[in-house]
Amino acid sequence: MIDSNVVDALASRLLGPEHKSVPPQAWGLGIREFLATRPTLSQFQTPLLTLDDGRLQHNVDVMATWAEKSGVKLAPHGKTTMAPTLWRRQLESGAWAITLATIWQVQTARSFGVDRVMLANALVDPVGLTWLARELDEHPEFEFVCWADGLDTVRAMNHILDNTTGTRPVDIVVELGGEHGRTGARTIEEARSVAKAVADSPRLNLVGVGGYEGALSHDRSDSGLEAVRTYLDAVGALHRELDAAGLYSGTALITAGGSAYQDLVVERLASFADEDGARGVPTSVVLRSGAYIIHDDGFYSQISPMIPARSDDALTSAMHGWARVVSRPEPGLALLDAGKRDLPFDEGLPTPQSIDAAEVTALNDQHAFLRFPDDDAAAPIGSVVRLGLSHPCTAFDKWRLIPVIDDADAEDPRVVDLVHTFF
Repeated sequence: MIDSNVVDALASRLLGPEHKSVPPQAWGLGIREFLATRPTLSQFQTPLLTLDDGRLQHNVDVMATWAEKSGVKLAPHGKTTMAPTLWRRQLESGAWAITLATIWQVQTARSFGVDRVMLANALVDPVGLTWLARELDEHPEFEFVCWADGLDTVRAMNHILDNTTGTRPVDIVVELGGEHGRTGARTIEEARSVAKAVADSPRLNLVGVGGYEGALSHDRSDSGLEAVRTYLDAVGALHRELDAAGLYSGTALITAGGSAYQDLVVERLASFADEDGARGVPTSVVLRSGAYIIHDDGFYSQISPMIPARSDDALTSAMHGWARVVSRPEPGLALLDAGKRDLPFDEGLPTPQSIDAAEVTALNDQHAFLRFPDDDAAAPIGSVVRLGLSHPCTAFDKWRLIPVIDDADAEDPRVVDLVHTFF
Protein backbone atom coordinates (compact mmCIF):
# COMPACT_ATOMS: atom_id res chain seq x y z
CA MET A 1 0.00 0.00 0.00
CA ILE A 2 3.00 2.33 0.58
CA ASP A 3 6.71 1.79 0.00
CA SER A 4 8.25 1.72 3.49
CA ASN A 5 11.77 1.87 2.05
CA VAL A 6 11.02 5.25 0.45
CA VAL A 7 9.36 6.51 3.63
CA ASP A 8 12.29 5.31 5.75
CA ALA A 9 14.69 7.11 3.44
CA LEU A 10 13.32 10.42 4.68
CA ALA A 11 15.28 9.83 7.89
CA SER A 12 18.54 10.15 5.97
CA ARG A 13 17.83 13.70 4.82
CA LEU A 14 20.09 16.41 6.19
CA LEU A 15 18.81 19.04 8.58
CA GLY A 16 19.43 22.70 7.93
CA PRO A 17 18.19 26.25 8.51
CA GLU A 18 15.35 25.65 6.06
CA HIS A 19 13.75 23.51 8.77
CA LYS A 20 12.01 26.03 11.00
CA SER A 21 13.02 26.00 14.67
CA VAL A 22 15.39 23.01 14.40
CA PRO A 23 18.41 23.79 16.62
CA PRO A 24 21.52 25.03 14.77
CA GLN A 25 23.64 22.25 16.32
CA ALA A 26 21.53 19.80 14.25
CA TRP A 27 22.30 21.48 10.92
CA GLY A 28 24.30 19.20 8.68
CA LEU A 29 23.25 16.05 10.54
CA GLY A 30 20.98 13.43 9.08
CA ILE A 31 17.66 13.09 10.85
CA ARG A 32 18.48 9.58 12.04
CA GLU A 33 21.85 10.81 13.32
CA PHE A 34 20.26 13.72 15.16
CA LEU A 35 17.58 11.57 16.78
CA ALA A 36 20.29 9.24 18.05
CA THR A 37 21.43 12.07 20.33
CA ARG A 38 18.06 11.80 22.13
CA PRO A 39 17.13 15.48 21.72
CA THR A 40 14.49 17.09 23.92
CA LEU A 41 11.93 19.76 23.26
CA SER A 42 13.88 22.41 25.17
CA GLN A 43 16.71 22.16 22.62
CA PHE A 44 14.43 23.45 19.86
CA GLN A 45 13.79 27.08 19.10
CA THR A 46 10.38 28.71 19.23
CA PRO A 47 7.86 28.99 17.74
CA LEU A 48 7.22 25.28 17.33
CA LEU A 49 4.52 22.82 16.34
CA THR A 50 4.78 19.31 17.80
CA LEU A 51 2.97 16.01 17.55
CA ASP A 52 2.49 13.62 20.45
CA ASP A 53 3.54 10.08 19.50
CA GLY A 54 1.25 8.20 21.90
CA ARG A 55 -1.77 10.33 21.07
CA LEU A 56 -1.19 9.88 17.33
CA GLN A 57 -1.21 6.11 17.67
CA HIS A 58 -4.20 6.19 19.99
CA ASN A 59 -6.22 8.15 17.42
CA VAL A 60 -5.20 5.85 14.57
CA ASP A 61 -6.18 2.77 16.59
CA VAL A 62 -9.50 4.26 17.76
CA MET A 63 -10.56 5.15 14.23
CA ALA A 64 -9.46 1.85 12.72
CA THR A 65 -11.44 -0.09 15.31
CA TRP A 66 -14.48 2.16 14.92
CA ALA A 67 -14.52 1.82 11.13
CA GLU A 68 -14.17 -1.96 11.28
CA LYS A 69 -17.01 -2.30 13.80
CA SER A 70 -19.16 0.04 11.72
CA GLY A 71 -18.69 -1.99 8.55
CA VAL A 72 -17.08 0.79 6.53
CA LYS A 73 -13.71 1.17 4.84
CA LEU A 74 -11.42 4.03 5.73
CA ALA A 75 -9.68 6.18 3.11
CA PRO A 76 -8.31 9.00 5.30
CA HIS A 77 -7.87 12.35 3.64
CA GLY A 78 -4.11 12.70 3.32
CA LYS A 79 -4.23 16.43 2.56
CA THR A 80 -4.69 17.02 6.30
CA THR A 81 -1.05 16.19 6.99
CA MET A 82 0.61 15.62 3.58
CA ALA A 83 2.99 13.46 5.61
CA PRO A 84 3.83 10.03 4.14
CA THR A 85 5.18 8.92 7.51
CA LEU A 86 1.71 9.42 8.99
CA TRP A 87 -0.04 7.94 5.96
CA ARG A 88 1.95 4.79 6.60
CA ARG A 89 0.61 4.59 10.16
CA GLN A 90 -2.92 4.82 8.82
CA LEU A 91 -2.42 2.27 6.05
CA GLU A 92 -0.64 -0.19 8.32
CA SER A 93 -3.57 0.09 10.73
CA GLY A 94 -6.01 -1.04 8.06
CA ALA A 95 -6.88 2.01 5.99
CA TRP A 96 -8.14 0.93 2.56
CA ALA A 97 -6.72 3.90 0.62
CA ILE A 98 -5.48 7.46 0.93
CA THR A 99 -7.74 10.30 -0.22
CA LEU A 100 -6.20 13.43 -1.73
CA ALA A 101 -7.45 16.72 -3.13
CA THR A 102 -5.22 17.64 -6.10
CA ILE A 103 -3.42 15.70 -8.80
CA TRP A 104 -0.09 17.03 -7.52
CA GLN A 105 -0.87 15.48 -4.16
CA VAL A 106 -1.62 12.22 -5.96
CA GLN A 107 1.73 12.41 -7.70
CA THR A 108 3.42 12.93 -4.34
CA ALA A 109 1.65 9.87 -2.96
CA ARG A 110 2.74 7.82 -5.97
CA SER A 111 6.36 8.84 -5.37
CA PHE A 112 6.03 7.06 -2.02
CA GLY A 113 4.44 3.99 -3.55
CA VAL A 114 0.84 4.54 -2.42
CA ASP A 115 -1.07 2.18 -4.68
CA ARG A 116 -4.71 3.04 -3.98
CA VAL A 117 -5.80 6.69 -4.12
CA MET A 118 -9.10 8.51 -4.22
CA LEU A 119 -8.97 12.02 -5.63
CA ALA A 120 -11.92 13.75 -3.95
CA ASN A 121 -12.15 16.23 -6.76
CA ALA A 122 -12.67 16.49 -10.49
CA LEU A 123 -9.62 16.04 -12.71
CA VAL A 124 -9.70 18.20 -15.84
CA ASP A 125 -6.13 19.48 -15.77
CA PRO A 126 -4.65 18.34 -19.12
CA VAL A 127 -1.13 17.86 -17.77
CA GLY A 128 -2.32 15.96 -14.74
CA LEU A 129 -4.79 13.77 -16.60
CA THR A 130 -2.21 12.93 -19.25
CA TRP A 131 0.20 11.90 -16.48
CA LEU A 132 -2.53 9.78 -14.90
CA ALA A 133 -3.30 7.95 -18.15
CA ARG A 134 0.36 7.01 -18.49
CA GLU A 135 0.67 6.07 -14.82
CA LEU A 136 -2.34 3.75 -15.00
CA ASP A 137 -0.96 1.98 -18.05
CA GLU A 138 2.55 1.62 -16.66
CA HIS A 139 1.40 0.43 -13.23
CA PRO A 140 -1.51 -2.01 -13.43
CA GLU A 141 -1.44 -2.42 -9.63
CA PHE A 142 -2.27 1.28 -9.16
CA GLU A 143 -5.93 1.84 -8.28
CA PHE A 144 -7.29 5.34 -8.74
CA VAL A 145 -10.70 6.97 -8.63
CA CYS A 146 -11.71 10.62 -9.04
CA TRP A 147 -14.99 12.54 -9.10
CA ALA A 148 -17.24 14.16 -11.69
CA ASP A 149 -20.25 16.39 -11.02
CA GLY A 150 -21.25 17.72 -14.44
CA LEU A 151 -21.55 16.83 -18.10
CA ASP A 152 -18.92 19.44 -18.99
CA THR A 153 -16.50 17.63 -16.68
CA VAL A 154 -17.14 14.34 -18.46
CA ARG A 155 -16.69 15.95 -21.87
CA ALA A 156 -13.44 17.63 -20.80
CA MET A 157 -12.04 14.35 -19.45
CA ASN A 158 -13.00 12.47 -22.60
CA HIS A 159 -11.36 15.12 -24.79
CA ILE A 160 -8.10 15.04 -22.86
CA LEU A 161 -7.98 11.25 -22.60
CA ASP A 162 -8.71 10.84 -26.32
CA ASN A 163 -5.47 12.72 -26.96
CA THR A 164 -3.36 10.41 -24.79
CA THR A 165 -1.96 6.97 -25.49
CA GLY A 166 -3.52 5.59 -22.32
CA THR A 167 -5.75 2.53 -22.55
CA ARG A 168 -7.01 1.96 -18.98
CA PRO A 169 -10.29 3.74 -18.27
CA VAL A 170 -10.37 6.16 -15.34
CA ASP A 171 -12.70 5.16 -12.50
CA ILE A 172 -15.26 7.82 -11.63
CA VAL A 173 -17.46 8.56 -8.62
CA VAL A 174 -20.42 10.81 -9.40
CA GLU A 175 -20.46 13.59 -6.84
CA LEU A 176 -23.77 14.75 -5.44
CA GLY A 177 -23.74 18.15 -3.81
CA GLY A 178 -26.29 20.20 -1.96
CA GLU A 179 -27.75 23.68 -1.99
CA HIS A 180 -25.21 26.22 -0.72
CA GLY A 181 -22.64 23.42 -0.58
CA ARG A 182 -19.39 23.15 -2.46
CA THR A 183 -18.99 21.10 -5.64
CA GLY A 184 -21.37 18.33 -6.69
CA ALA A 185 -24.41 17.97 -8.92
CA ARG A 186 -27.22 19.89 -7.25
CA THR A 187 -29.99 17.37 -7.95
CA ILE A 188 -30.28 13.61 -8.29
CA GLU A 189 -31.52 14.15 -11.83
CA GLU A 190 -28.35 16.01 -12.76
CA ALA A 191 -26.20 13.37 -11.08
CA ARG A 192 -28.05 10.62 -12.94
CA SER A 193 -27.27 12.27 -16.29
CA VAL A 194 -23.60 12.56 -15.32
CA ALA A 195 -23.55 8.89 -14.37
CA LYS A 196 -25.08 7.93 -17.73
CA ALA A 197 -22.46 9.97 -19.59
CA VAL A 198 -19.65 8.32 -17.61
CA ALA A 199 -21.08 4.84 -18.22
CA ASP A 200 -21.31 5.57 -21.95
CA SER A 201 -17.69 6.71 -22.21
CA PRO A 202 -15.04 4.20 -23.34
CA ARG A 203 -12.44 6.21 -21.42
CA LEU A 204 -14.26 6.25 -18.06
CA ASN A 205 -15.75 3.70 -15.63
CA LEU A 206 -18.63 4.49 -13.29
CA VAL A 207 -17.68 3.01 -9.92
CA GLY A 208 -19.70 4.90 -7.32
CA VAL A 209 -21.41 7.90 -5.80
CA GLY A 210 -20.41 10.25 -3.06
CA GLY A 211 -19.70 13.73 -1.83
CA TYR A 212 -18.89 15.87 1.18
CA GLU A 213 -21.53 16.45 3.83
CA GLY A 214 -19.35 18.80 5.88
CA ALA A 215 -20.09 21.68 3.50
CA LEU A 216 -23.75 21.62 4.52
CA SER A 217 -23.40 22.21 8.25
CA HIS A 218 -20.86 23.64 10.67
CA ASP A 219 -22.34 22.54 13.98
CA ARG A 220 -24.34 19.81 15.69
CA SER A 221 -27.57 21.74 16.04
CA ASP A 222 -30.78 19.88 15.24
CA SER A 223 -31.08 21.73 11.93
CA GLY A 224 -27.44 21.07 11.07
CA LEU A 225 -27.69 17.35 11.76
CA GLU A 226 -30.94 17.13 9.81
CA ALA A 227 -29.31 18.81 6.80
CA VAL A 228 -26.51 16.26 6.86
CA ARG A 229 -28.91 13.32 7.23
CA THR A 230 -31.06 14.56 4.35
CA TYR A 231 -28.03 14.89 2.13
CA LEU A 232 -26.66 11.45 3.00
CA ASP A 233 -30.08 9.91 2.30
CA ALA A 234 -29.96 11.50 -1.15
CA VAL A 235 -26.53 9.95 -1.78
CA GLY A 236 -27.97 6.55 -0.85
CA ALA A 237 -30.98 7.08 -3.11
CA LEU A 238 -28.70 7.98 -6.02
CA HIS A 239 -26.74 4.77 -5.49
CA ARG A 240 -29.93 2.71 -5.55
CA GLU A 241 -31.00 4.33 -8.83
CA LEU A 242 -27.68 3.74 -10.56
CA ASP A 243 -27.48 0.16 -9.33
CA ALA A 244 -31.03 -0.56 -10.52
CA ALA A 245 -30.19 0.95 -13.91
CA GLY A 246 -27.15 -1.32 -14.27
CA LEU A 247 -24.78 1.60 -14.83
CA TYR A 248 -21.93 0.45 -12.60
CA SER A 249 -18.96 -1.17 -14.28
CA GLY A 250 -18.72 -4.13 -11.91
CA THR A 251 -18.40 -3.00 -8.31
CA ALA A 252 -19.51 0.16 -6.55
CA LEU A 253 -18.50 2.38 -3.69
CA ILE A 254 -20.40 4.97 -1.72
CA THR A 255 -18.13 7.57 -0.17
CA ALA A 256 -18.73 10.41 2.26
CA GLY A 257 -17.32 11.72 5.46
CA GLY A 258 -15.22 14.47 6.82
CA SER A 259 -14.19 14.43 10.46
CA ALA A 260 -17.31 16.05 11.92
CA TYR A 261 -20.20 13.75 10.98
CA GLN A 262 -18.74 10.29 10.49
CA ASP A 263 -21.36 8.93 12.89
CA LEU A 264 -24.12 10.14 10.57
CA VAL A 265 -22.38 8.63 7.54
CA VAL A 266 -22.46 5.26 9.28
CA GLU A 267 -26.04 5.81 10.47
CA ARG A 268 -27.38 6.60 6.98
CA LEU A 269 -25.07 4.72 4.61
CA ALA A 270 -23.35 1.77 6.31
CA SER A 271 -26.33 -0.48 5.56
CA PHE A 272 -25.53 -0.18 1.86
CA ALA A 273 -22.29 -2.10 2.34
CA ASP A 274 -22.63 -5.36 0.41
CA GLU A 275 -19.17 -6.66 -0.34
CA ASP A 276 -20.46 -9.98 -1.73
CA GLY A 277 -23.12 -8.42 -3.94
CA ALA A 278 -25.94 -10.36 -2.31
CA ARG A 279 -28.36 -7.46 -2.90
CA GLY A 280 -27.02 -6.17 -6.19
CA VAL A 281 -23.66 -4.88 -7.33
CA PRO A 282 -20.88 -5.55 -4.76
CA THR A 283 -20.73 -2.31 -2.76
CA SER A 284 -18.28 -0.78 -0.30
CA VAL A 285 -18.95 2.23 1.90
CA VAL A 286 -15.83 4.38 2.21
CA LEU A 287 -15.30 7.01 4.88
CA ARG A 288 -12.77 9.76 4.11
CA SER A 289 -12.17 11.37 7.51
CA GLY A 290 -8.75 13.02 7.63
CA ALA A 291 -8.41 15.14 10.76
CA TYR A 292 -8.94 12.28 13.21
CA ILE A 293 -5.26 11.26 13.33
CA ILE A 294 -4.43 14.68 14.84
CA HIS A 295 -7.81 15.83 16.22
CA ASP A 296 -7.50 19.20 18.02
CA ASP A 297 -8.34 21.36 21.03
CA GLY A 298 -10.74 23.57 19.06
CA PHE A 299 -13.22 22.94 16.26
CA TYR A 300 -13.09 19.14 16.16
CA SER A 301 -12.97 18.86 19.94
CA GLN A 302 -16.48 20.33 19.89
CA ILE A 303 -18.13 18.95 16.76
CA SER A 304 -16.67 15.47 16.40
CA PRO A 305 -18.79 12.49 17.46
CA MET A 306 -15.63 10.94 18.89
CA ILE A 307 -15.11 13.17 21.92
CA PRO A 308 -15.54 12.16 25.59
CA ALA A 309 -19.08 13.56 25.77
CA ARG A 310 -20.19 11.38 22.84
CA SER A 311 -17.88 8.36 22.86
CA ASP A 312 -16.44 5.89 25.34
CA ASP A 313 -13.26 5.70 23.26
CA ALA A 314 -12.56 9.29 22.33
CA LEU A 315 -9.96 10.93 20.14
CA THR A 316 -7.45 13.26 21.76
CA SER A 317 -5.51 16.23 20.46
CA ALA A 318 -2.09 15.15 19.21
CA MET A 319 -0.76 18.59 18.24
CA HIS A 320 0.44 21.52 20.29
CA GLY A 321 2.00 24.87 19.67
CA TRP A 322 4.88 26.23 21.75
CA ALA A 323 5.61 29.96 21.82
CA ARG A 324 7.91 32.18 23.85
CA VAL A 325 7.05 35.44 25.59
CA VAL A 326 9.10 38.14 23.87
CA SER A 327 7.42 41.32 25.12
CA ARG A 328 5.39 42.58 28.11
CA PRO A 329 4.48 46.06 26.82
CA GLU A 330 1.63 46.72 29.26
CA PRO A 331 -0.06 45.10 32.28
CA GLY A 332 -2.04 41.97 31.40
CA LEU A 333 -0.53 41.64 27.91
CA ALA A 334 2.28 39.46 26.61
CA LEU A 335 3.40 39.05 23.04
CA LEU A 336 4.42 35.55 21.92
CA ASP A 337 6.74 34.72 19.03
CA ALA A 338 4.17 32.63 17.11
CA GLY A 339 1.67 34.00 14.61
CA LYS A 340 -0.34 33.25 11.51
CA ARG A 341 2.71 31.89 9.71
CA ASP A 342 3.23 29.29 12.44
CA LEU A 343 -0.17 28.25 13.85
CA PRO A 344 -3.70 27.67 12.52
CA PHE A 345 -6.31 30.37 13.11
CA ASP A 346 -9.14 29.87 10.60
CA GLU A 347 -11.27 27.71 12.94
CA GLY A 348 -10.40 29.40 16.19
CA LEU A 349 -7.38 31.01 17.82
CA PRO A 350 -4.81 29.04 19.84
CA THR A 351 -5.71 28.46 23.49
CA PRO A 352 -3.10 28.77 26.28
CA GLN A 353 -2.75 25.54 28.27
CA SER A 354 -0.05 26.53 30.74
CA ILE A 355 -1.35 29.84 32.14
CA ASP A 356 -4.62 30.10 34.06
CA ALA A 357 -7.28 32.53 32.86
CA ALA A 358 -5.18 33.53 29.83
CA GLU A 359 -6.51 34.05 26.30
CA VAL A 360 -5.01 34.59 22.88
CA THR A 361 -7.04 37.44 21.45
CA ALA A 362 -5.33 38.03 18.11
CA LEU A 363 -2.57 36.82 15.81
CA ASN A 364 -0.29 38.90 13.60
CA ASP A 365 2.04 37.34 11.07
CA GLN A 366 4.66 36.48 13.70
CA HIS A 367 3.08 37.42 17.04
CA ALA A 368 0.28 36.26 19.30
CA PHE A 369 -1.48 38.61 21.73
CA LEU A 370 -1.75 36.81 25.07
CA ARG A 371 -3.98 38.54 27.61
CA PHE A 372 -4.43 37.56 31.23
CA PRO A 373 -5.34 39.12 34.60
CA ASP A 374 -2.75 41.70 35.62
CA ASP A 375 -0.17 39.57 37.39
CA ASP A 376 3.53 40.33 37.16
CA ALA A 377 4.32 36.70 37.91
CA ALA A 378 2.45 35.40 34.84
CA ALA A 379 4.24 34.91 31.54
CA PRO A 380 7.66 36.38 32.30
CA ILE A 381 9.91 37.33 29.41
CA GLY A 382 11.52 34.24 27.93
CA SER A 383 8.98 31.75 29.30
CA VAL A 384 7.36 29.23 26.95
CA VAL A 385 3.59 28.83 26.67
CA ARG A 386 1.98 25.60 25.47
CA LEU A 387 -0.94 26.22 23.14
CA GLY A 388 -3.91 24.09 22.17
CA LEU A 389 -4.70 24.42 18.47
CA SER A 390 -7.75 24.19 16.23
CA HIS A 391 -7.96 22.61 12.75
CA PRO A 392 -5.00 20.40 11.81
CA CYS A 393 -5.61 20.94 8.09
CA THR A 394 -4.22 24.47 8.40
CA ALA A 395 -1.51 23.65 10.93
CA PHE A 396 0.69 21.24 8.98
CA ASP A 397 1.02 23.40 5.87
CA LYS A 398 3.11 25.92 7.83
CA TRP A 399 5.87 23.41 8.63
CA ARG A 400 8.27 21.41 6.46
CA LEU A 401 9.40 19.30 9.41
CA ILE A 402 7.44 18.62 12.59
CA PRO A 403 8.97 17.13 15.75
CA VAL A 404 7.18 14.16 17.29
CA ILE A 405 7.55 14.07 21.08
CA ASP A 406 7.07 11.14 23.42
CA ASP A 407 4.71 12.90 25.85
CA ALA A 408 3.47 16.47 25.62
CA ASP A 409 2.76 16.48 29.35
CA ALA A 410 6.34 15.64 30.34
CA GLU A 411 8.54 18.33 31.87
CA ASP A 412 10.91 18.23 28.90
CA PRO A 413 9.54 15.82 26.29
CA ARG A 414 11.97 13.78 24.21
CA VAL A 415 11.85 14.21 20.45
CA VAL A 416 11.44 10.73 18.96
CA ASP A 417 10.87 11.54 15.29
CA LEU A 418 10.77 14.34 12.74
CA VAL A 419 7.87 14.21 10.26
CA HIS A 420 8.32 15.62 6.77
CA THR A 421 5.37 17.37 5.15
CA PHE A 422 4.88 17.97 1.41
CA PHE A 423 2.90 21.12 0.66
